[in-house]
Amino acid sequence: MHVAPPSTPTVQDHVALAEIELCGELMIAASAADGERLSSDRIDEVLNVGGPSALTTPVTPSVPPAPDGG
Repeated sequence: MHVAPPSTPTVQDHVALAEIELCGELMIAASAADGERLSSDRIDEVLNVGGPSALTTPVTPSVPPAPDGG
């Protein structure tokens, strides 16, 4: 079995990191919600999807975009 040395640079999957961040936002919203479930409207609000505001409000990702050709 071959194991990479500890000095190998880490690879970052920016899409996966963004998805993890969105899941975290949903968990925070769910923990603060009254009742057992979040409504579809609340989920859309947390994820900034659906409705006219999602089309007009620019979203600034907290994760930098993946480099081209990568």
